Order: sequence, then C-alpha cells, then structure tokens
Amino acid sequence: MIFSPFERMVAGRYLRSRRQEGFISIIAGFSLLGIALGVATLIIVMSVMGGFRDELLTRILGLNGHISVYGIGAPLEDFDAMKERLLAVDEVEAATPLIEGQVMATANDIARGAMVHGLRREDLLARKIVSENILEGSLDTYGEGNRIVLGNRLAEKLGLKVGDTLTLISPQGNVTAFGTVPRMRGYTLGATFEVGMYEYDSAFIFMPLESAQVFFRLKNKVSGIEVMIADPDRVDELGLRIAAVTGGNTRVYNWQQANASFFNAIKVERNVMFLILTLIILVAAFNIISSLIMLVKDKGQDIAILRTMGATRGMVMRIFFLCGAGVGVTGTVAGFVLGIAFSMNIETIRGWIERLTGTELFAAEIYFLAHLPVKIDWTEVIGIVLMGLVLSVLATLYPSWRAARLDPVEALRYE
Repeated sequence: MIFSPFERMVAGRYLRSRRQEGFISIIAGFSLLGIALGVATLIIVMSVMGGFRDELLTRILGLNGHISVYGIGAPLEDFDAMKERLLAVDEVEAATPLIEGQVMATANDIARGAMVHGLRREDLLARKIVSENILEGSLDTYGEGNRIVLGNRLAEKLGLKVGDTLTLISPQGNVTAFGTVPRMRGYTLGATFEVGMYEYDSAFIFMPLESAQVFFRLKNKVSGIEVMIADPDRVDELGLRIAAVTGGNTRVYNWQQANASFFNAIKVERNVMFLILTLIILVAAFNIISSLIMLVKDKGQDIAILRTMGATRGMVMRIFFLCGAGVGVTGTVAGFVLGIAFSMNIETIRGWIERLTGTELFAAEIYFLAHLPVKIDWTEVIGIVLMGLVLSVLATLYPSWRAARLDPVEALRYE
C-alpha cells in the first residue's frame, strides 16, 4: 500500500492532538504503551523460560547420561565388555560405568545427605561441566589417598576446604553379633566444583570407581552404565537398539523418562504464559479500535470537507489506517527494542534491583540455578513482533472503513 505525502501529512496532524482532542490522544498513547509493554513482556518471559529450560537441560544432561542401563534386581557384572558393545552402536559417543549410592556426609559436627557417583578418572575428566568448573583444588589428585570431589555448596555447608577430611556413612551397614553397624569411612577433599545448579552443587560427591566399589561392597560390579549419544532427542529410538545389545537382564532408562514431569510442567507453563501475555497485546489493539472510532466521530466534519474537495474514499481510509497503524507499529518496535535490551541485561538489572530493595529475587535453593538464564530465540521474537504488527493492522481496518463510508452530506448536516 502506497501512501501519498498528503495522506501522511493529514494522518500526522490527526495524531498531534489539539487541546479539545486531548482525550483521544491519551487513549492512543495508552494503546501505544500497552502494545509496547505487551510485546516487551512477551519477549522477556519467553526468553527467560527458554533459557531456564536450556540451562536445566544442559546441566542435567551434562552430569547424567542420556540413557542409563541398569541391571534388573542386581548390579552389572562384566561391565567393561558391555561398555564395548554399547560403544559399537551407531551414534553412541560415550559409555561410562558408574556406581550410585546415597550416603550421609559428616564433618565439623555437621551432617548432610549426599549422592555418591563413583567414576573412573578419565570419565570424570570427560564430563566438561565438572572438569571445567573446578573452584578449588585439582582433579590431578582425584583418587589418590582416598581423595574425592564435592560440590562447592556441600563443602560450604560442611565447613570444608581442600585437604580437609570428611566421613561418609552408608545406610547399608555391617552385620555384627551386636546388630547392624553403619559402614563409615574417612575421605580427603581433593577439589570442589560448581556447575551452577543448586541440586548438584549441594548434594553430589564424585569418588573413584575402585573406591566406590569397596565402600558399597560391589567388587567387580557397577550400579549401571550411562550412555551419551549424539542427539539427546533421539533417546527412544537409540534406547531400543541399546536394549538389544545389552541382553535381557537390563533395564534401559532415558533422561526424558527421568525428567518427564519436570519438563512437561515447564512446557505447559510456557504455553500458558504466552497465551496470557498475548491478551495484553490484544487489549491494546482494542484500545486502538476505540481511539480510532472516537477520532473518526470527532473528525466527521473534516472528513466531509475532504470528500467535497475531491478526496476519495480510499484516501480517507488510508489516512485513518495510517493513524492506527502508526500507533501499533511504533508500539511494537518500541516493545521489541525494550524486550531485547532487558533480556540481554537481565542479570545486571536483577543485581541492581536486589541491591536497591535488599531482597534476593532469584534464590538458587528455589529455582535450582545460580543465575537468571536467558536464551533469545530469534524465530520466536520475530513471531511475537509479527503478531503485534498484525493485530495492530487488523485493529485499524474497521474504523478506517467506517471513516471512508461516512456520508459528507450527513456529516455536514449534523455539525
């Protein structure tokens, strides 16, 4: 649609209100503000929720396998041979034998529950999310002299530093003549890590596989084998092939099954938030309709004069279309700029608000992550902007059509 200089001039004049038209311009201003805030809020919320899901997925899959193979009712024996069979499956990138077990960690008269993962040194080094996020100490001493690795928050809770000793207590005790005695063993803290997810930083302990076999009494056995594949979204298809090579005495469990309720909840919340915030833009679009209808009614005499001077119905329609579209497009563009700027600097803004109010807005204990994640999906952002533009344009059609259909004779008669 091509607009003449005359049409643009008249539309611009109508948008610059005089004193008697101030109320109409106030409504148009609120419409612009509503669309801008709606678009900005939608971009920010979708980016934060996308970042939240992406961060959780990265950390969960970084510390845990995409597919886990467990024995049915018993630990896995001859696990190295099974590991080689798993590595022979196409798209399998790594297979890690491990021992999992719950323990009570005690030090300095403080006790905390924890989850032990027994891994070989080369397997722990291959987990970049841990090996590249060591805060204190080094993995070079991992396994030497009963040295283990703790999450930094767990170490802080126990009051431990690198080189200190802690005691691990297994719930599976030793049976004696005097009853069951808890199995206890002392270990030296060799390093601490921080992956940025509270659940792991406050409860994970990495122990050499051989030490874990001794502690949990699993000589030449492991709890299971964690498998990493090229595409984590293809776990169902790869799971069937993995089950076929492991034999009939194993249970195959993938990350989607383990975290199904969690990620489904995020998906539902994301969809509901999108719907609710879209209503903000829709309400702002209705405000454009109401302000344009009021403008058409107020400018009835002007429209009649324009028509008698030779302006066509198409020209009148384009003038009022420009008035409404100008508000909608300006609001959408402003919302886009505000939403992207806020999303890209959300951590700085969060820190500023926390310092100003003296409150913690994003507690790691509640949200599992140590920082507020953001992932800007440009395809999604473009969709939001297009939705704002389409709703703004649609909101101008009826008032513009009504202005074009106005009868000049009737308009002048009632003025």
